[in-house]
Amino acid sequence: MESESSSLKEQLYQLEEKLLKSEIRTSPEELSLLLKDDFFEFGSSGRIWTKSNCIGEEGIGAVNMILSDFDMHQLSEDTVLTTYRIFDEVKAEHTLRSSIWKYANGRWQMFFHQGTKTKEPF
Repeated sequence: MESESSSLKEQLYQLEEKLLKSEIRTSPEELSLLLKDDFFEFGSSGRIWTKSNCIGEEGIGAVNMILSDFDMHQLSEDTVLTTYRIFDEVKAEHTLRSSIWKYANGRWQMFFHQGTKTKEPF
């Protein structure tokens, strides 16, 4: 069970990292595969985003962010909460992040995401 858990943690870490890559963030097709149709986000800006209102013709825009302190919390057999920290190198901002991933139709997709700004460097 532990190796399954660590394998799943690595898989979800890679999916979170993928969502930070410019080639993914600027591809509506790639984003559509990673985000569930009913995806929503509470952004660090205070805005609420849905899949339909956040993906434009150029995707969601390139960023330069560093992910750290990644952890995974199994909520059910097909639902996982991931938590981590982000440092946005362009804005020089730190945020705490959480995502809920759901497994369906043979793949993991993000259902929910939240970013919370923090003044403290980690």
